[in-house]
Amino acid sequence: MKKSIARSFDIFANKLVQFSQERGRVSWLIFLFILALTLVAITPFPGNSQPILNNGVEQICSKDLKTRELRGVWLTNIDSDVLFDRDRTSEAISLLAESNFNTIYPTVWNWGYTLYPSEVSKRVTGLNLDPTEGLQNRDILAEIVSEGHKKEMSVIPWFEFGFMAPADSELAQRHPQWLTSRQDGSTIWWEGDVHQRVWLNPLRPEVQEFMTDLLVEIVSNYDIDGIQLDDHFGYPAELGYDDYTVELYRGEHDGQSPPEDYQDPEWVRWRADKITAYVERLFHELKSHNPQAIISVSPNPQHFSLNSFLMDWYTWERKGLIEELIVQIYRDRNDSFIKELESPELLAAKAHIPVGIGVLSGLKGRPILWHKINKQVKIAREHEFAGISFFFYESLWNLATESPQRRQAALKRLFHHQAQRPNLSDCQFLS
Repeated sequence: MKKSIARSFDIFANKLVQFSQERGRVSWLIFLFILALTLVAITPFPGNSQPILNNGVEQICSKDLKTRELRGVWLTNIDSDVLFDRDRTSEAISLLAESNFNTIYPTVWNWGYTLYPSEVSKRVTGLNLDPTEGLQNRDILAEIVSEGHKKEMSVIPWFEFGFMAPADSELAQRHPQWLTSRQDGSTIWWEGDVHQRVWLNPLRPEVQEFMTDLLVEIVSNYDIDGIQLDDHFGYPAELGYDDYTVELYRGEHDGQSPPEDYQDPEWVRWRADKITAYVERLFHELKSHNPQAIISVSPNPQHFSLNSFLMDWYTWERKGLIEELIVQIYRDRNDSFIKELESPELLAAKAHIPVGIGVLSGLKGRPILWHKINKQVKIAREHEFAGISFFFYESLWNLATESPQRRQAALKRLFHHQAQRPNLSDCQFLS
């Protein structure tokens, strides 16, 4: 592109010189004036990224790692006890603050239950709170918001399970008609070799109403900095053959049934577009109740997200429905990690909104050495992303080969100075 502009400019300049030589000194003045205008026209705007067009507005998103960097961590009640005791939760937040983290993503929707007292959940499941010991008689979201804000950390509740639920949960047992299924009518989806899951059908109005009510309840009743949807805010592509969805599809396709191939491109697109339409309505509903709470999304990379879970986050982002994006790039090999960082969808989003990278810090039974984690953070920084969020808290220093003390010291070196979170105000809007 730059070479093409340069060639065109050279031709244009030569013509002007010829004209000036023929017409005299006055033409030289005209030539210099036009030259100045041309240089202004082809000079790029300042910034780290080229501008893109979105909703009629060009934007450049830039960041300065010296002052702004997303430093987040997910807190969950799976393979972790950080949420089951008030003192332990408070100590964890203090330790994160000392390590210069600035964002906490605590789970608030998991195992078919809310982790905060919920009238919406009580109405639908009969229980207003996760019945697990250590979570009863507490409002852990209120605790985390209070403690996090005292430490000047942002708190963005994480809607972890999305449309997924345990097969034996009260939610699934009470509302079997809400579930989606395969072509053979089966609904069980195995997560690993242990957990039997089912998926609520996000195309059903009752399911949409339930999810919207849960999320509105959170953004309306808590002093949170945002709300986060993740990779479970779609559903597996092999599902979607329940009676409700089939009839809806037939009604829009002259009576034709959905394709037997669940990865048929048109069938994938049709279901993904239905979810996108719901997310658009949801976005505006949440903003009407709490305009200051950002909408964050933490999906898988776009190709897998769309084709495996019908979750077209790239379209959401292009429509302006995402205000922070953290893509889960859990890769053992750095070349695979880099390939995902350089995907067109991620680069386009990065020029528009703050985009962070989800880095896997370890799992139960799968510890990851610190030098590998540190290397991926370095790579993400070199690619000028907005920052990092680690999955998950317990594996930062407890589920690790190295001692907790060594891991804590390493994290303090990694985040050796405080930094503010990047936000949409860091994007320069150009007329």
